[in-house]
Amino acid sequence: MSKPDLNLLVTLDVLLAQGSVARAAERLRLSPSAMSRALARLREVTGDPLLVRAGRGLVPTPRALELRERVGQLVDDAEAVLRPAEMLDLGQLTRTFALRTSEGFVENFGPELLRRIGAEAPGVRLRFLPKPNKESSALRDGSVDLETGVIGLSTGPEVRTQALFRDRFIGVVRDGHSLSQIPVTSAGYAAGRHVLVSRRGLDRGPIDDALEKLGLERQIVTTVGGFSAALALARGSDLIASVPERHTGNLRAGVHSFPLPVSVPEVTVSMLWHPRLDADPAHRWLRACVREVCLAQLADRRPDALLGAEAASQG
Repeated sequence: MSKPDLNLLVTLDVLLAQGSVARAAERLRLSPSAMSRALARLREVTGDPLLVRAGRGLVPTPRALELRERVGQLVDDAEAVLRPAEMLDLGQLTRTFALRTSEGFVENFGPELLRRIGAEAPGVRLRFLPKPNKESSALRDGSVDLETGVIGLSTGPEVRTQALFRDRFIGVVRDGHSLSQIPVTSAGYAAGRHVLVSRRGLDRGPIDDALEKLGLERQIVTTVGGFSAALALARGSDLIASVPERHTGNLRAGVHSFPLPVSVPEVTVSMLWHPRLDADPAHRWLRACVREVCLAQLADRRPDALLGAEAASQG
């Protein structure tokens, strides 16, 4: 069965409102003959004459009277759907956004982001979800509205991305640790006992690859799934934790941090979202809040860590 021509709804709405082929044609900027053909098509589709001759004019049939209010509402609804979104009223906005982020992002940027959201849109709630992988299925099915992290090979090609900042790995030990008293060399770093962070439970990472190029190997004593756990172990033992500087800025109070004595590439932290939310006014506002909170919090730290994040690019 062929689909009906939905343009006929507009024609029917005007015909029933005007009660005249000539006036309907003038309003729709059609010729009288084109309007007559449209009425014939409507009669064929609905199986009803709709407008019948009564003296010199036309009167609606019972079926036309039944349709008149429904058709008018359908046309109004369709125009509302196709109309540009109205100005966003943050004070009246009531919505819950699901954000999939690492623990480090929540711990470092979450408090300020929540303060910003609460001040501008008190009816908005953020639901932070754990990020066990980089799959994009949650963005596709709508269970996640926004994600932050490093773009990976498993990131969907349709996903929109916007860079937030660069991050570098640093070493962390407790105050009083031997490495907190002297300049840290690659040999001294490798000779220590280490805690490795790996969500997937791997037994090595980019730091181990960099050490291997120098003919060195570190002793990994334990593996944890998050940076806060690694810092807790380093703070209470002689273990060395290697963590991203920006993601752990609020968590490293009371410990000693030092630049890694090996060359490890920096990572770019981005936010990711599905294209269907690209033009949504509330989602655009949320993305701006995330971007501005990150930029403001990093502004007083390494300037070279900041990235121009004005133009979103398709990942």
